[in-house]
Amino acid sequence: MATVIDIVIPDLGDFADVDVIEVLVKRGDRVAREDGLITLETDKAAMDVPAPDFGTIEELTVKVGDKVSTGDVIGRLAIEKGDTVLIQTITEPPEETTAATPQATKGESPKEITGAAPQGAKAAPSKKAAPAVTPPAEAEPQTLKIPDLGDFTDVDVIEVHVTEGSEVRIDDALVTLETDKAAMDVPSTVAGTIEAVMIKVGDKVSEGTEIAVIRPTATSPEQAQPAPKPAPAAPAPAAQSPPAATVQAEQSLPPIDEAGFSKAHASPSVRKLARELGVDLVQVRGSGPKKRILHDDVKAFVKAILTGERAATAGPQLPQVPQVDFAKFGEVETQPLTRIQKIAGPRLQASWINLPHVTQHDLADITELEARRQELKGPAKEKGISLTPLAFIMKACIATLKEYPKANASLAADGKSLVIKKYFHLGFAADTEHGLMVPVIHDADRMDVYDLAQALGELSADARAGKLKVNQMQGASFTISSLGGIGGTAFTPIVNAPEVAILGVSRSSMQPVWNGSEFEPRLMLPISLSYDHRVIDGAYAVRFTTHLCQTLSDVDALLEATP
Repeated sequence: MATVIDIVIPDLGDFADVDVIEVLVKRGDRVAREDGLITLETDKAAMDVPAPDFGTIEELTVKVGDKVSTGDVIGRLAIEKGDTVLIQTITEPPEETTAATPQATKGESPKEITGAAPQGAKAAPSKKAAPAVTPPAEAEPQTLKIPDLGDFTDVDVIEVHVTEGSEVRIDDALVTLETDKAAMDVPSTVAGTIEAVMIKVGDKVSEGTEIAVIRPTATSPEQAQPAPKPAPAAPAPAAQSPPAATVQAEQSLPPIDEAGFSKAHASPSVRKLARELGVDLVQVRGSGPKKRILHDDVKAFVKAILTGERAATAGPQLPQVPQVDFAKFGEVETQPLTRIQKIAGPRLQASWINLPHVTQHDLADITELEARRQELKGPAKEKGISLTPLAFIMKACIATLKEYPKANASLAADGKSLVIKKYFHLGFAADTEHGLMVPVIHDADRMDVYDLAQALGELSADARAGKLKVNQMQGASFTISSLGGIGGTAFTPIVNAPEVAILGVSRSSMQPVWNGSEFEPRLMLPISLSYDHRVIDGAYAVRFTTHLCQTLSDVDALLEATP
């Protein structure tokens, strides 16, 4: 039988009418003694009102913004006999709870623990024969969840492959997801029978979303005896155990700045949560009143670190951009960013912040190249190939990268060595209605100009249709961003890290060029090489662009067949 007690505000000293700034529990929540229920804030400090005992919240009569004083009743707590034993049973393995005398929770006497045997008494035989120790003949149902999707959230479900009663094996497809970049199947990590399906076509899912309930194939008692629960399959990507997540957090999160931590605007319960998760409150942006850090702010910070949405930094953060209410000055319209923009934005920002960018500009004489391209364009079109200037530029880039391999490299993670790539996978920026995408032509050095032009056309069409696969957007060793079809005279492209260089191409124009005796009209192509100055210095960069310009002027060499 439950005993219901009032939850009373403790002695607040000289303070009265203290603000409630956070409510940490709701009706139906189970709490342990000393768990925070609400957070109060005075002019001097914040404090949590703790639970007086173990039990279940029956009622809570306060909300954020209310004012309370010493002795005020803020709710009711139902105390169930045996709560302590129940909590102990949940948090410890079954075989450890069969001891003669359960260990008392800190602050309790042994008398408070229901069912405790007198000191020296033998354990009851019934406990040794408890069903929890004997493996069940049939495995318990498990919930299958969406695995880590990297940077993607709210991904569309385009196909569901299972129904209630379906028999599945490990790695059988459960559902198919589609992002703006690719489609992927989510495999089952358990073999068994589907008991319920929780999602349908058209739903949007993220990491951890529940897919279905499966009853695993029954395990014999002999197989189950060594461990209370069968271990999941080794490659299981669907869910990480809490210990693994904790290890990842410890590896990813920066060390705590104790001086700043102590001054952070946060309640004791928030500080406790931050300590448990290893979060430096100095780096967390508070969303509460007066920029107070809330529980949700700490959790969101950890999630952002683990999903790669932001990088953990041990030093000071960059200053924040001022937030302005633009509607005060006139009519506005808010449009959501596309998925590609949401993904590309943080990556570009990370590259710009972490790489010391320098851009080298130059002009390439493509008069002969363009004249020959115009001659070849018609016959190529009859074969279904659009012979664009970019195909020639790619061919010239490959020749130049072979002469200057540092531009086809990446800096090692430790920053102490250079990874020189022996392959030539060229990425190129494709303009789509969803945003800028970068398909990759693999082994471009094995293609002639016509092969490159055909690959460019096919990948560009897939990009515009949103049909690019993941492998078609990975592995680039060098990237080209061509704006020549639109316009411009020069620009400074951002390096697509971990690459160390990117070539920007602007619109060609007819310009007077001095030939030693007179000016003559020449078609000049502006090129802009942005590079990581940690790897490439100015002299190396200008030699690269000079060689590229010379290669573009030798159209016969560019048209040679590739062996």
